[in-house]
This record gives sequence, C-alpha cells and structure tokens, in this order.
Amino acid sequence: MSSVNPLAGKRAALSSLADLPVLLSNYYSLRPDAAEAAHRVAFGTSGHRGNANAYSFNEWHVLAITQAICDYRRQQGFSGPLFLGIDTHALSEPAWHSALEVLAANEVVTMLAEGSPYVPTPAVSHAILGHNRLHPRALADGIVITPSHNPPDNGGFKYNMPNGGPADSNVTGWIEQRANGYLEAGLDGVRRMLFQKALKADTTRRYDYLDNYVSDLPNIIDLAAISGANVRIGVDPLGGAGVHYWGAIAERYKLNLEVVNTDVDATFRFVPLDWDAQIRMDPSSPHAMAELIALKDRFDVAMACDTDHDRHGIIAKSVGLLSANSYLATAVYYLYRHRPAWRADAAIGKTLVSSHLINRVADHLGRKLLEMPVGFKWFVDGLYDGSLAFGCEESAGASFVRFDGQPWSTDKDGITAALLAAEMTARTGRDPGEIYGELTDILGAPINGRIEAAATPAQKARLSKLSPADVSSTELAGETIRQVRTTAPANDKPFGGLKIETDNGWFAARPSGTESIYKIYGESFRDQAHLDRIFSEAQQIVTRALDGA
Repeated sequence: MSSVNPLAGKRAALSSLADLPVLLSNYYSLRPDAAEAAHRVAFGTSGHRGNANAYSFNEWHVLAITQAICDYRRQQGFSGPLFLGIDTHALSEPAWHSALEVLAANEVVTMLAEGSPYVPTPAVSHAILGHNRLHPRALADGIVITPSHNPPDNGGFKYNMPNGGPADSNVTGWIEQRANGYLEAGLDGVRRMLFQKALKADTTRRYDYLDNYVSDLPNIIDLAAISGANVRIGVDPLGGAGVHYWGAIAERYKLNLEVVNTDVDATFRFVPLDWDAQIRMDPSSPHAMAELIALKDRFDVAMACDTDHDRHGIIAKSVGLLSANSYLATAVYYLYRHRPAWRADAAIGKTLVSSHLINRVADHLGRKLLEMPVGFKWFVDGLYDGSLAFGCEESAGASFVRFDGQPWSTDKDGITAALLAAEMTARTGRDPGEIYGELTDILGAPINGRIEAAATPAQKARLSKLSPADVSSTELAGETIRQVRTTAPANDKPFGGLKIETDNGWFAARPSGTESIYKIYGESFRDQAHLDRIFSEAQQIVTRALDGA
C-alpha cells in the first residue's frame, strides 16, 4: 500500500508552496510541441488537465481547445449561450481570459458570472439545464475551467453538453483531435481578440449563477427542516469556487451554518498536506480534512467541497469523517426512502469500482442498480430523462434529481450532496454516521481501499484490453470467483481494466492514465485480513493475466 508521508495532515512549509509567478509566466511563455505526446491535448474522464511548467496546460492549449469547441457547437447548431465557469486555481483565471478571447472572436454569446468570476461546476450544469428548458430551439452548453481537487500548479478544462453533463468520449475525442490539429498548425485558424475588447463585446453577457442556484435549492433539499431543527453545520469550502455560496445559503434559509474558512489563495496554503505531502483539495481525504475533523465536536455535521465544488466530504459528530463509499451508500439508503415523488422505476447509478454496499442497498430497497464504467458522464442521460434518480462515483462525486424527479444538475454536485447530510440529521434526528451504522447492521459493514502496483506502459496497455478468458484463477481470498468482468454490467462498455467478484469481496484493477502504475480497488465484507488477502492475490492474478495475454 502507498505509505503515508509523516507530513500528511499538516500545513505545507512556505518554501514548498507553488511558485505562482513562475507558473503564470510559463502559462504564457512555454509553447507545447505537438510532436511530443505529453504536450498534446488529451481529454480524460474529466477534461484536459496539465501543468504549465510541464508544457501540458499552457495558453496554446486553451486557445486551441476553445476554438475546437466553437467549431463543434457551430457544427451541431448550438445557437444558445455558453455558460463559462472557473475555479480558484492559479491557472484558471488566465485560462478564462484566453477562452473568452476566442469565444468573443467566434461571436459566441458567453455568460460570465456577476461579481466574482468563480462559478462551481454544478452551478454551470444547473444554468445550462434551466436555459434549455425554456429555450429548446437555442441550446446552451458550457465550459468549466478546473482541474478539480488536483494540486495548486495544475490547470483543467471541461466541456459540458446541452444536457448539462460532461461531454462523452465521442465528443471529447472530436474536440481533442481538432485542438491538436490547431497546435500542429501553430494556431492557424484560431480566432482571437484582445481580452479587454472581448470583455466589452456584445456577445459577452453577465449571469447571476449564485442567485439562480441558491434560489432553487428548496426544490432539491429540505432547507426548512434543517432550519427548523437548528442543525449546527460547519463548512470548509477549501478555498474553492463555492466560497461565496455557503454564506448566501445560510442567510437566505436561516441556517445555523458557520463557514470556518473564507480565504481564497491560489497556493492553497491553508489546506493540510495529503498522504504524499502534496496539497490536494480533496474533501474525502482524512489528511486534507484534518483541520475540519478537529472541529467536529462544534457541529452536528460538517462538510467540505473540492475546488470546483463537484465533490463532497462529510464529517458526522458521531464518527468523524465518513469515507466516500460509506456516505454514498448512506445517501442512497436515505434518499430513496424520503423522496416519495420520485419515479417508482428510477434506478440507482454507481461506478463499478464503488462499494458493493450500494448494490446491497439497491437490492434491499427493491430498486434497479446500474453499474457503469468509471466516469460521471455515464450517468448524464439517466439523470436527464429521470430514469436514474441518483448517480455516484467512488471519488466522492454524486448528483441526484429534484423532489419532483426532474433533473437538477447532470454533473456532480458537491453542494447538494453535502447539504443532504444536514437534511438527514434534521429529518431523522441521527447524523449520517449513525444512519450508516443502522444500514451496516442490516446489510453488513464493508472494508475497502485502494493500492497501487508498478506497471510498464506495455503492461498498462495489455491490462486495459484483457478479457475474462485471460483469467485462469477460480478462487480469490478463499472464496469461489463468481464474476470476472472487463465490461460494466449496465451497458457492457469496457472500463479499461479487470474486476473479479466473490460473495464477500471483490477487486478491480485499472491502469493509471498518467503514471507507470495500475490501481487496485478492493472491498471485503468480512474483515481487514480478508481485504489484505484480496489485495495480495489480486496482484498475482493480474500479473498472471498480463503474462499470458
């Protein structure tokens, strides 16, 4: 298992913080070489991400991607506005400038935020859906400039479709190819105007993301119950794009909510170091959340979100920080018993590397379960048409529909997932930790985790293309293997790895997209020793499969 650095949970030394002047200078001065694979545009499960110092997130990338998006929306006939959001990473603001220069030159009506430019991912999705409900003949889409919870020197760029959700691989593949073509051509064909001129362009408009999002919250969260029960809530926005949303929510709905840190600082010096002594704004990490965990006795429930506020972390007074999988299972258990207007056939969606406790909850509730490949994009269509009422992934990302079953955000929404913890506490009199205990008393208490193993590029490529026939093992950790999967059960799409299941445990192995490793997710419904054995045997099974492939 990955060893935890002794500095984890402590604040970074000032000398180790990101050098922002150098980073910003390199954003503008370093030009990617399209002949170098590491310099090219590459859309992963959450858009294009990179680092200006490493020639992977520079001005040329943003200009090329934005022009490619303009080309795509023109080809598709999207004539509505483009909703543009950004988070608080250092590279997000210059990328926002670059993107607007291209959008304005292409005469795309672009919706910037009123006041502060910061806009959380769910507020962009919410805005797209709201516009398209009223204007189905002039469809809107969106861009969110964010590398999510990644370290301070990272940048990221995501494209959201008119259905409000992240673009699928067919769309991102088209945009990626087009953008790389622009890089190869030295940006020939990219339209652009000066930023000050772009700000004053007729197509550059303002939109009150905060008010529209916050005003609509009673249609998805029982805020009156939270206020009436006087639930004591602590919030740490982790210096992210939702920093101004929480105070507005507290004031408007008379909540007993304290924002424990309102600082925005692109070094994120106030976020404790993660397990490897890197700064990550990861609300599911016990190390990054150390300072909020220390305050847990001041609140009935405390919560945090990552930098673009599409992920959540929940601290219950009874148990402390709940793991991402524990809270997701608890949310499913609660929601499907407290949303009577939801469709009787509305399914539960999860990635196939999320906890099997969710599978057991679905069976307990008599609800259909859809296990999808990794990536939230697989839940978008279901959330949009109401066939799915809740979708989640193992990395603390989730979204669910309104009280009436209509879509709220078809991208991950950390704000509503976090507020749901306060609703649970208000309506049941028990915090999410206590509800999780009740749930596991009924269905069993899993132990889960993740480890990493070294892999060459050739081994990673083979792992992503394995078939069940490549696995000869019949047992895992003393139990009969029931399923060997290389595709997701819900849609039979490859997930780029291998999953093996028994009655009381499972593991899934997938190659890393950026490092010379593969990741093994594992879970046991027995004990830690059983999980350790699963991890040990998983590496042996994968090695044998790769050697024989």
